[in-house]
Amino acid sequence: MSSFSKRVPHHVASLLAMMLILQLVQATTLDDLTTTSSETTPAMCLPDQASALLRLKHSFNATAGDYSTTFRSWVPGADCCRWEGVHCDGADGRVTSLDLGGHNLQAGGLDHALFRLTSLKHLNLSGNNFTMSQLPVTGFEQLTELTHLDLSDTDIAGKVPAGIGRLVSLVYLDLSTSFVIVSYDDENSITQYAVDSIGQLSAPNMETLLTNLTNLEELHMGMVDMSNNGELWCDHIAKYTPKLQVLSLPYCSLSGPVCASFAAMRSLTTIELHYNLLSGSVPEFLAGFSNLTVLQLSTNNFQGWFPPIIFQHKKLRTIDLSKNPGISGNLPNFSQDSSLENLFVSRTNFTGMIPSSISNLRSLKKLGIGASGFSGTLPSSLGSFLYLDLLEVSGFQIVGSMPSWISNLTSLTVLQFSNCGLSGHVPSSIGNLRELIKLALYNCKFSGKVPPQILNLTHLETLVLHSNNFDGTIELTSFSKLKNLSVLNLSNNKLVVVDGENISSLVSFPNLEFLSLASCSMSTFPNILKHLDKMFSLDISHNQIQGAIPQWAWKTWKGLQFLLLNMSHNNFTSLGSDPLLPLHIEFLDLSFNSIEGPIPIPQEGSSTLDYSSNQFSSVPLHYLTYLGETLTFKASRNKLSGDIPPSICTTATNLQLFDLSYNNLSGSIPSCLMEDAIELQVLSLKENKLVGNLPDSIKEGCSLEAIDLSGNLIDGKIPRSLVSCRNLEILDVGNNQISDSFPCWMSKLRKLQVLVLKSNKFTGQVMDPSYTVDRNSCAFMQLRIADMASNNFNGTLPEAWFKMLKSMIAMTQNDTLVMENKYYHGQTYQFTASVTYKGSDMTISKILRTLMLIDFSNNAFHGTIPETVGGLVLLHGLNMSHNALTGSIPTQFGRLNQLESLDLSSNELTGGDPQGASITQLPFNTEFVLQHVGWKNTKLISVFHLFQQFFSWKHWFVWTTVIQTM
Repeated sequence: MSSFSKRVPHHVASLLAMMLILQLVQATTLDDLTTTSSETTPAMCLPDQASALLRLKHSFNATAGDYSTTFRSWVPGADCCRWEGVHCDGADGRVTSLDLGGHNLQAGGLDHALFRLTSLKHLNLSGNNFTMSQLPVTGFEQLTELTHLDLSDTDIAGKVPAGIGRLVSLVYLDLSTSFVIVSYDDENSITQYAVDSIGQLSAPNMETLLTNLTNLEELHMGMVDMSNNGELWCDHIAKYTPKLQVLSLPYCSLSGPVCASFAAMRSLTTIELHYNLLSGSVPEFLAGFSNLTVLQLSTNNFQGWFPPIIFQHKKLRTIDLSKNPGISGNLPNFSQDSSLENLFVSRTNFTGMIPSSISNLRSLKKLGIGASGFSGTLPSSLGSFLYLDLLEVSGFQIVGSMPSWISNLTSLTVLQFSNCGLSGHVPSSIGNLRELIKLALYNCKFSGKVPPQILNLTHLETLVLHSNNFDGTIELTSFSKLKNLSVLNLSNNKLVVVDGENISSLVSFPNLEFLSLASCSMSTFPNILKHLDKMFSLDISHNQIQGAIPQWAWKTWKGLQFLLLNMSHNNFTSLGSDPLLPLHIEFLDLSFNSIEGPIPIPQEGSSTLDYSSNQFSSVPLHYLTYLGETLTFKASRNKLSGDIPPSICTTATNLQLFDLSYNNLSGSIPSCLMEDAIELQVLSLKENKLVGNLPDSIKEGCSLEAIDLSGNLIDGKIPRSLVSCRNLEILDVGNNQISDSFPCWMSKLRKLQVLVLKSNKFTGQVMDPSYTVDRNSCAFMQLRIADMASNNFNGTLPEAWFKMLKSMIAMTQNDTLVMENKYYHGQTYQFTASVTYKGSDMTISKILRTLMLIDFSNNAFHGTIPETVGGLVLLHGLNMSHNALTGSIPTQFGRLNQLESLDLSSNELTGGDPQGASITQLPFNTEFVLQHVGWKNTKLISVFHLFQQFFSWKHWFVWTTVIQTM
């Protein structure tokens, strides 16, 4: 057998071996890749998932928002896991993420098909419009794997579904509505929302919502109504969300203090509780939240001293305490390791100097130190903030002129000096701040000319200069250079404002929306308004404009939505328009003019209408249907006549204040005005010619706080059903024809403070014997003014009744100084009362809660003066004249240290020298009227009567009273 043998060279053998190894590796790799590819290829979207998504798609309006772009890839038959906004995680073809946020889609509600996507972990429907519909009551609980839920800015309403509270895996929850407050000055601001309409959600039981959400890290519920939780909201959050890092609850109607259990929330990085009703002190334990970066507490009712240690927090970037007038404190010495970028203490009760160490806040971008209690001079170190974006300064004790270093802050977009003591000229270097968007210099003492360099600030959108001492002439046409200007306020200076030259040839003018020219010495209607067809706030009050309001003005304004239209305190004589005004005006003020004819009504609705002190003669009945949104209607001191139309009750169903006083109205009071006063708080019909009985079927839930029907011809009795008006503070029915007995039953009105029954036909005793068993049945605990003068009351003055006038014995501290009703746009309606003083009728135009008066004059009381009257130590005026009182003046009168007027004349009092009655212990300025009291050897007494503080009189009065010698 033969054989063949051949030796292979070594290097060739090595090469062959390597090739073999590569082949084996390649084969193995291909097998592995094939296996891996087959394992990781995502499964196609399951049919039921695609079906649910397509149904959800069809629930949106195909013509609204970005519908076509959003759903372009959502084609039946295509893999839904590849559709825009859809993501499937895993191999089972189930949808785990759906993101349709920010597409402005519109639907009539959230379709239940969504809840078939039970594998969802992330759901984002924010920035769409569900047209104020309610979320489904059931369905959310099926999304058991959900960790992120964002329904913000979706215009949804109703209650937060309980099913959301069962999503135990939830980490992120956002049900908020975004908003921005745009403030023009201290009185004027608007709220802008991220949605066109507001359908507010509510969460009446936070405990139910949060009990199972123990994994929650972020909670955003801005503008969700939580008012029904009372003060418990805080404890519920602290108890059930221990991992919370972000808490954002602005505009939620939260009340009460920050609870002690909140101290356990040490994971928090962001606390946003602004625009609520929170009270109490800001807790010091917040300084121990080591990760805290944002502390936003503005616009609440916090009180007390702010813990300075919080300012020293190393990680805090934002501290906002603004608009908490009860918070006190000082700015500390700031350290260089601070991270503060935004610091706001404006409109608080902070006081003291602004420290120069504020320059250590090297990261500062926004600084609001607008607290009126700041004093001293502004530290020059503020000029080192070259990158400061916003600076707001206040302080009536901050003196000097505008500092020169202001011109160094060239990055400023907002500069505001308000409510301050700065004076002098505004430097021309203000024109160097070329980035300014807002310049606000108001309610200070700046004077001289308005620097023309302001017109170089071409980015300016807001220019507010009101309430200073600026002088000279301002031409409105000069502002045509500021193309972006939308807010201009020149009111209440010493300026003369005119249109300017070439007004008719203006090609363009800034789209001013807010224009205030009050007290600007204008004598003609500004023609510049012809070019302003986007106005939403106009104030030309307190000028000398005469004649008719131009017709072109109403044509220019047709269809506009006015926040404010104030043309009061001028000399207008004619409306210049049909009484049905073709626009919406939230606040219309035409008061203090001489406009004749029918009262005008805004066709598109209004909130507050003031026609007081004009010559209006009628209210067009067929226009009353446009008062459905009206809250305040004032038409006092006009020439209105005829009956009050009962239809006012069915058309103006939201009225809270109704004032037709000082007119010529006749007929009876429509019963619905008092019987159905569920919304009405103030009713003033005084000084008319109204007749008949008062309505006597007042329903429970009556909201009336003040009723003034004085100076009419009303007869009958005071309706006993008035006790349904549990908030009633003022009742004035003086100068009528009412025949009734002393209204002890009215003591059930626990808030009643002013009761005027004078000049009627009341009879009987103050405390009828039937009440002596239960003396509290006639206890007027809060009464401050009691005027029963000029009636037919008789009997003795009961000791017990005066003893029950608790408000005249001890001062209460919680009341506001002036009795008034606050209503829209920061306006107030000050309650009045007509009382008898020294035998003369007097109207108190501003009732101070410190004013205490009793007038029982011109009746038939007999017997002695009760000693308990001497216990009413807060009494300012006492009149018991023209009765048949006997005996001596009680020695206890010497305790009446606040008494300023005492009239006991025309009685049958006896006794020795007045000094024996401790009269000499009364204040030196007390006015005595003691004629015909039976005393001998009386003398001339000259006194100063200092009643100005109560009646707002402009001058001091000196009264001289001669006590007649008997």
